[in-house]
Amino acid sequence: MVLEETDNDSVFEPQVTDEYVETQFGDVHCVMMGTVKANRPVILTFPDVGLNHKSCFETLFNHEDMHEIVRHFAVCHVEAPGQQEGAKTLPAAYPYPSMEQLSEVLPGVLKHFGLRSVIGLGVGAGAYILARFALNYPDLVDGVVLININPNSESLMDTVTSKITDWTYTLPDKILANLLGKEELQTNQDLVATYRHYITATMNEANVSQFLRSYSNRSALEVERPVPEGNINVRTLKCSSLLVVGDNSPAVEAVVDCNSKLNPTKTTLLKMADCGGLPQVDQPAKVIEALKYFIQGLGYLSSASMTRLRSRTASGSSTASFDGPRSRAHTDELQRGRIHSHGAEEKRGRARTDISMESVSTVNQSVSKSTEVAC
Repeated sequence: MVLEETDNDSVFEPQVTDEYVETQFGDVHCVMMGTVKANRPVILTFPDVGLNHKSCFETLFNHEDMHEIVRHFAVCHVEAPGQQEGAKTLPAAYPYPSMEQLSEVLPGVLKHFGLRSVIGLGVGAGAYILARFALNYPDLVDGVVLININPNSESLMDTVTSKITDWTYTLPDKILANLLGKEELQTNQDLVATYRHYITATMNEANVSQFLRSYSNRSALEVERPVPEGNINVRTLKCSSLLVVGDNSPAVEAVVDCNSKLNPTKTTLLKMADCGGLPQVDQPAKVIEALKYFIQGLGYLSSASMTRLRSRTASGSSTASFDGPRSRAHTDELQRGRIHSHGAEEKRGRARTDISMESVSTVNQSVSKSTEVAC
């Protein structure tokens, strides 16, 4: 049984406010969607290097299943200085912020909009920034969803490789290698062409190069997993965390390593099968399903407000594995600026299950080891 959308769902259009917030490290472009509710956090997003809030998150937030979340939560999209669509080249005298400094602009953003707390949603560099923000300001963060996070600094080999690629590859090529898996780069030319277009046509490459340099020079988060009967006051994320990565992503090893360093009673790792470097684009319905359970686990969404998800769960479609042949059809729609993963995603095979998606809601419960979801 699948419940039909109500008229309110179909006409729901959140109010959108576009502002530049002045901070000690430069002006930060922010897009606020919806009305802030006093008793709920705001979902705060931060995109990866080479992307803006549209190219990184539009597919996810335009998906019909996401409406049940944005009806209940305001969303604040934050972009690093000079990373918004159509940005002018930053002044030559402007010292681009480090990753640590970029995390320090977020308290000012919250203060500007009068936000008490947030649920962070970041990808790549944005995930790193939100994780550092959560480490330094735990009282301002209810939870974080970190896609493709790398908690480590670049190794010497990474630095050497980066310098070689600086000589031999264009900036769009370097960005694409960071965003997409090797299989995608070789076989999904529509996706590659679409994101190459996004980088070259909507982003200021000089500004992107500075952001990429800051990300490459990041320091390690230096988090440590608490050990039972050991030191429980180690530096780690205090909030609930959902780590997300595609099994064909270039970030798989880094995300798994991050999972091993976080508090196992508050961390869930979601490894998505047949998925590349952009889970929120490739399989948005699955990411949204995990996000709904995660937010419900934080105590902000009752099951009564998740009618679409409950109806699909009742039919057995959300409690089995999401393994199966990967659909590439979405890239045609993506080039038109609209991706709606309907039939292809819903018809994927569901053969292997390590754990039910409902286990994501156990992220706040005490368990002996990290929850790992393979979907």
